[in-house]
Formats: sequence, structure tokens, C-alpha cells
Amino acid sequence: MARDLAIGITEKGVYHTKGEDEFDLDTKFRMVSESGVYDYMDKTPEASRVDEYIACSQKYDLPIRAGGWFYTLGRDEGLLEQNLEIGARLGSKVHNTQIFMTHADGHLVTDEEVADIYMRAYEIGETVGCIPTFEVHVNMWSEHYGRVSRVAELVEARGVPYRMTLDHSHVIFKIDNPKEQEVLDMRKDVESGSVILDPRQSGNVCDEWIGNGYVWHCHARAAVPNNPKNIWGRHENGDIGRGIQYPFIQPKPGEYVAKWREDDLEPWKLVIRQLMKHHATTPDSGLGQISTEFIPGPDYGMGHKYSNFKHSVACARWLKGTWADAQAAK
Repeated sequence: MARDLAIGITEKGVYHTKGEDEFDLDTKFRMVSESGVYDYMDKTPEASRVDEYIACSQKYDLPIRAGGWFYTLGRDEGLLEQNLEIGARLGSKVHNTQIFMTHADGHLVTDEEVADIYMRAYEIGETVGCIPTFEVHVNMWSEHYGRVSRVAELVEARGVPYRMTLDHSHVIFKIDNPKEQEVLDMRKDVESGSVILDPRQSGNVCDEWIGNGYVWHCHARAAVPNNPKNIWGRHENGDIGRGIQYPFIQPKPGEYVAKWREDDLEPWKLVIRQLMKHHATTPDSGLGQISTEFIPGPDYGMGHKYSNFKHSVACARWLKGTWADAQAAK
């Protein structure tokens, strides 16, 4: 019997070059539907717009299967509960949960604090029917990738499964990038070999997370080792973008900040293949969906001249073809 794996898109990814407000909501749903490649939309809207999203979902027969938001501990616990309830109302299976690395009082959140909020979110999610999946992501507690399994072990010691969102673009762009590895003092662990980023090497973190069954949701945004900084994107403080997005297909001259090489995408693609192989061959795999996420933030696609939606669709087609291959090979 064939396993299911839905392919969707985050709402922020439905734009060409002008950012997430380039199209109104109805147009976004129509574009995603007419692409013919997507199974769902990924979004947690504010409470005042839930009915609008439900109406578009029904009009275009496009479920809102997943969503997500970001949270500061000591401030946003109530918002997390509200968003899990909104996700359940929308029919979402998962809520991608990002926990900032810094607590509202200024201290670096501890592994135990992350495990505590995970347990609180887990209990709410089980009650309302939309489960939290904690994301690997820059600026969050998990930016030191060795922390993920430590927190997972704390959670599972309390008798519940650890469920995460894998966005391995955040891992891939740090390969061969010592400055980026310095965040949360991870560089020494990379250099010692206790944290292995490269998916081509045995014992790497992505294989660890996949093999342990942690991955229940995935964001697919292409990146390459030592990804070029996004010199066309600026943060409010003037800093240029960190560079965590790479064109999925050949851009036209002048559409990207650097020379494009298809072979550089291979480490990123390898992780997807490994994830899909695991899902196709593991009866109790919890992975249910993968959302493409080519987005307009400064660290991502801001200022790029290629159509982010076109690249998203190309990535989604590749994902579906790769999933078909994984099923055929099992």
C-alpha cells in the first residue's frame, strides 16, 4: 500500500519578486490551485482573518493542512495556545513552532525550558487536534543543532514523542561557513566532529533526526554550502541578508546575486532523498507533508529578480518526482 506525502506551499512563498503582499489572498489561492502541483496551503492567519482563509480554502478546494508562527518564552505562551486552536479550526494537522533563542527577560533559553514549552504545546495540540512541530531554524534555540537531540531526549524521557519540522536549508548554508557556525558557539563542536553538518558525511545531524523519527513536518527551501549572502536584502539595522535561499532552477542573468551551479544543490537534495526513503520504508513514520518555502525576507529571497513562485513550483514538481522514486525503490 502506497504511503501518503502531501506537498504544499507556505503563503509567503506565493509571490514573484515584490514580496508577500504582491497578491491578494484570493489570487494566492487561485495561483496555487492552478499550478496543479500543490496539495495544500501552509498558513496560520491572525484570528480576525480565519473565516476569510476558510472561504478561500473551500472555494479552491485547497486545504490549509499546516501553519506556523514564532514565539518568545515568557511572553507568547498564550499566543501559542491560540494558534494551535486556530490551526485546529482550519483543519491543520501540524503547527510549525519556532521558539526564539532569547527569553523575554533576556536570558538564553535552556534545553529544559524548551522541553517544558514543548510539553505544554504537546498537551494542547493533542486536545485540539493540531500538533506542534518544533523547527530547526536560525535565531531560534535550535540554531546550535546539537541541542535538538538533547531536547528530544528530555521530551521522550517524559513519555511523549518528539516531533520537529526539518528545514535543512538552515543546516546546509552553514557548511564550510565558520562565521555562521559561531552562533551559539557551535563552531567548536563542528570542528571537533561532535556536530556534523554535511549530509554526505556519516553521523550528520539530518540523518540523526530522520533516523530517530523526529521529523513530522518539513520546509523545503533550497540552499547550498556557504550559501552566498543576500546582498540585495537588508535588515532594518542595515545588515545584509545571511543568505539561506538559493534558486532551485537556472535563473536568468542578473536575477541572482551570484553565479548559479546546479551541482551545489546536491547536499540539500540528498537530505530530501534520505527523508523520503525513511518515510517510504518506515511503517510508523510520522511525516505527513512537506511545504515549499521560498520567501521574501532579507535572509532569503528579498531583492532577488527571479520569480520565487516559479522556483517554488519547480521545487514542488521535483519533490513529487523524488517521492515517486522513493516509493518505487522501497
